[in-house]
Amino acid sequence: MTLIGEMIAAGGRLGLMYAERLLTGIKPAQFARLARPGGQMIQTNHPAFVFGHLALYPPRVLAALGKPADAIAISADWEPLFKNGAECRDDVEGTIYPAMAPITEAFFSGYRAAIEAVTGAAEEQFARPNPAEGRLRELFPTIGSAINFYLGGHVQNHLGQLSAWRRAVGLPPV
Repeated sequence: MTLIGEMIAAGGRLGLMYAERLLTGIKPAQFARLARPGGQMIQTNHPAFVFGHLALYPPRVLAALGKPADAIAISADWEPLFKNGAECRDDVEGTIYPAMAPITEAFFSGYRAAIEAVTGAAEEQFARPNPAEGRLRELFPTIGSAINFYLGGHVQNHLGQLSAWRRAVGLPPV
């Protein structure tokens, strides 16, 4: 275990704990539905989009650390649904997004694998230049800074959206 890896993993574990709590009370039938408080639709990210979008990132963490990601690979069909910039759509008929169970399983198994990989990574791996191009490399110049974002701020940002969605659909805070 490395100091940097453990520091990054601590935030990742907090995100997993928060994600588990946020799922409390969410029914599969509402998982991919936009909130409609008072009949007014709110265009925000629903749970299917939040968990599906976040599930795209653990394989990137493993790849950045030179680890195989086959066990947590995401279906190519998911990329257009959940990629950065994709529109979160109200799935009234349940035909746009995968079901709740596979999405949440991909999220949790992926982040557990990423956290494990981070805690086992050598310090020097985190100091390597971020291989991403453009703005991502500007914001996160090292692999460690990018992974810290992927397991920390990125997760917490989207879980905050889920917390707001919960309130809008009438679920209590966690």
